[in-house]
Amino acid sequence: MAADTHNVNQDSNSSGGPKLYRNPISLAGMALAVVAFLNILFLFFLDAFSQVASPYVGILAYMVAPAFLVLGLLMIPIGIAVERRRCHHLVGDVSKYGELDLNNPAQRSTVAFVLSFIVIFALMSAVGSYKAYEFTDSLQFCGELCHSVMHPEFVAYQASPHARVACVDCHVGSGAGWYVKSKLSGIRQVYYTAMGTYPRPIPTPVHNLRPAADTCEQCHWPKKFWGAQLKTFSHYGSDEQNTPRVLRLLIKTGGGDPSLGQGTGGIHWHMNIANKISYFASDEQRQVIPWVRLEDSKGNITDFFTKNDPPSQDQIDKATKRQMDCIDCHNRPTHIYTAPDLSVDRSMVAASIDPTLPFIKAQSVEALTADYKTQDEAKQAISDKLSKFYSDKYPQIAAARADSIKDSIAEVQRIYGTTFFPRMKVNWKTHPNNIGHMYFPGCFRCHDGNHVSKDGRVISKDCNSCHTLLDQEEGSSHIAQMQPQSFKHPVDIGDLTDVNCADCHTGGVGP
Repeated sequence: MAADTHNVNQDSNSSGGPKLYRNPISLAGMALAVVAFLNILFLFFLDAFSQVASPYVGILAYMVAPAFLVLGLLMIPIGIAVERRRCHHLVGDVSKYGELDLNNPAQRSTVAFVLSFIVIFALMSAVGSYKAYEFTDSLQFCGELCHSVMHPEFVAYQASPHARVACVDCHVGSGAGWYVKSKLSGIRQVYYTAMGTYPRPIPTPVHNLRPAADTCEQCHWPKKFWGAQLKTFSHYGSDEQNTPRVLRLLIKTGGGDPSLGQGTGGIHWHMNIANKISYFASDEQRQVIPWVRLEDSKGNITDFFTKNDPPSQDQIDKATKRQMDCIDCHNRPTHIYTAPDLSVDRSMVAASIDPTLPFIKAQSVEALTADYKTQDEAKQAISDKLSKFYSDKYPQIAAARADSIKDSIAEVQRIYGTTFFPRMKVNWKTHPNNIGHMYFPGCFRCHDGNHVSKDGRVISKDCNSCHTLLDQEEGSSHIAQMQPQSFKHPVDIGDLTDVNCADCHTGGVGP
């Protein structure tokens, strides 16, 4: 006790008061802050000059290291407070704030250093806070940081039509309110990930997703789309020749703006342009829809019920209703897990799988749909199966076209790697895709001919409501074909049939 009192008095006498920062807590805080500060500088420059962005550098530079810096700075005043209490107990009153004398060169230098540090720290905090905000919105943060959990979604995202659209543009959108909601939700998700309690697979649909009008329609504007689109579907048979089948459909996109007099028929008739459609589903994935409400532009309301098992009025009153928007049909706009049959067809069209190899369609689909415990096991089994099939059944082809078989095997393995994720229990069947009606109910959730109103109106199942078959081929034969019509000019132009359209159609007034 006497020695401690002597030390405190000695410090106090040397500079007008005890040096309260000379305590283990404050000194440890200073050391921690300095180390964290240097790490931030190092990681910041590493991130700035690295050609490949790393999610781990980002989280260390803009989240972990700044947290340690703040902790170290907080330890300094905590240590001073503890030391002041100790000094008060030993020598009596200690100046609460100390004495400041700017005439003292030492104190003047200290004040200049502290003020400079505060300014620099404030500037770095502003930059760091923005970089942290930017990092949490980045592709690396969303898709790669929690790679074991989000790996299926991230892989599917990279192969999707929206691969150049940032995750937050769809999952968050603009505005501070939804940003805060997403980050609060993210805290819960980080906890589940850290504790390993997240569901496998990640459930869909996302029930608290922002309305499509705030996200999808910032790029896709239904009122500006109308008319029809030609689409070609190419399939291959499971026979030895992999017989090709081609369908050409005219997809009636529809849409348009009623205020401009354009029609609102076709598929975009559903898009709340002139009609509002509400429904409720009896399952989590919105595949079973027992009740639909239509409100037309004049405010007339019609309710449709499933004919075989209609919901009671009590069920309708208690159910959570949803107004239909883009996501009800385009429910897999980005994270698309394509059916093996369709994936193989597409690769054969692109010749990534050689369509001239006998039975390659059937063998590829069979190899993809077998049960495997891991992706590594699947890739090895796919290689073994296809190699053995050709070496056993077609040894001459196996010898003469080894490179073609090898390339096809590699493509089938790639398809498996982008569609099947055993660890997360995800495959193409996990999340129903509501576009079309080939592999899932899709359109037929409502357009099944089984939804009837009280006055006898039925939600149509007529295929021609949404598309018109133009042409259908199998091999070299036409199964169905609409006869093309010769173009007839709306104005009689006599024998001027050899001129080009642009010779008359200038796009303006006059020639």
